[in-house]
Amino acid sequence: MSDRNEWQLGLRRGGEMAAVFMIGDGMLGLLQPSRHVELWRSDVTAVDMLIRPFVDHPLRRRAYGLLQLAAGLALASALRRR
Repeated sequence: MSDRNEWQLGLRRGGEMAAVFMIGDGMLGLLQPSRHVELWRSDVTAVDMLIRPFVDHPLRRRAYGLLQLAAGLALASALRRR
């Protein structure tokens, strides 16, 4: 396999990993929003700032989970066509 093909394969694999993460995180946020948000609460301000909009707002987290799921599936689908 040429260096270029190996690099392209690495990029596709990285994209696939991102899609899997988005799909999985989206499903957890959709199905168990409160538990998932509580798990990610943190004393690290930067991390907690990302989670704070979803605290006590399970419908908001579910909507974001649906968006993550759709984006992950779209990414995986785009990778398949190449």
